[in-house]
Amino acid sequence: MERRFRTVKIWTWALIALLFHACGMPKASFDHQKAIYQAPAYVEFKNTSTPADRYEWDFGDGITSDTLQTAHQYQSSGNYLVTLKAIKGSKESISQKYIAVRAPESCTVVLETEYGDMQIELYNETPRHRDNFIKLIQSGFYHDLLFHRVVPGFVIQGGDPKSRNATPGKRIGSSGPGYTIPAEFTPERVHIRGALAAARDDNPDKASSGSQFYLVQGSRCTEEQLSQQEDAKSFNYSPEQKRLYLEQGGSPQLDMEYTVFGRVVSGLEVMDKISTVETNNDRPQKNVTMRFYVLE
Repeated sequence: MERRFRTVKIWTWALIALLFHACGMPKASFDHQKAIYQAPAYVEFKNTSTPADRYEWDFGDGITSDTLQTAHQYQSSGNYLVTLKAIKGSKESISQKYIAVRAPESCTVVLETEYGDMQIELYNETPRHRDNFIKLIQSGFYHDLLFHRVVPGFVIQGGDPKSRNATPGKRIGSSGPGYTIPAEFTPERVHIRGALAAARDDNPDKASSGSQFYLVQGSRCTEEQLSQQEDAKSFNYSPEQKRLYLEQGGSPQLDMEYTVFGRVVSGLEVMDKISTVETNNDRPQKNVTMRFYVLE
């Protein structure tokens, strides 16, 4: 009887010690909004852990954070294992969940510069330009080429293969990959601010350069300017196009003259930064290089 009492007493103290230890243990836990996201995905995480001294997040793509509440931008599709570690003193607890990020329905590419990154959607309505652009990006054609033409309030232009390692002050901008692309004009795609369009030389078919492109910074437009373009080119802007031209600006004089095949969906401020660089005959005095990759 005494031995049984002693055994019960030992187990009681062990249980008390276990409960006391558990009370000091943090418990990591977190939630997020949906089961599946589409790239580029901005995911907000809600930390539902019991109070701890500090927290360590690993978003599964090489990025970490030590904030209590946090959010993260996933640039590419994939399944990411998100880990939250709650730490209290020498004790820690871990919670893990998968984040599923699907590829976007439309094709998106990322343009990297020293001034920041831009994400650019390529239009399905211009398949020849879209597919050619993707082919050049995936082959590394644009790697370290220059923005050789910068005209504030108008465009920034690049894609000349001879711009790579071009000596300072040399005039560039007349070369390409050795072929052109037939024009793909569509009245739905116009030169509003942020438009991606193909450059070209003066040719009767208005065929595009095989590699040179420009991004439209543009300037604010007036109703009169838009009406003049409609009369001159025998087409009508939609109410939404007019609104964007009036509110955001663009270069309507280029509509139906050059093929628009994409638009900047994030990072317009990067284009604005590039437009402020010092130039000589429109070429930046300090080289502005580019790198592209396809968002998958």
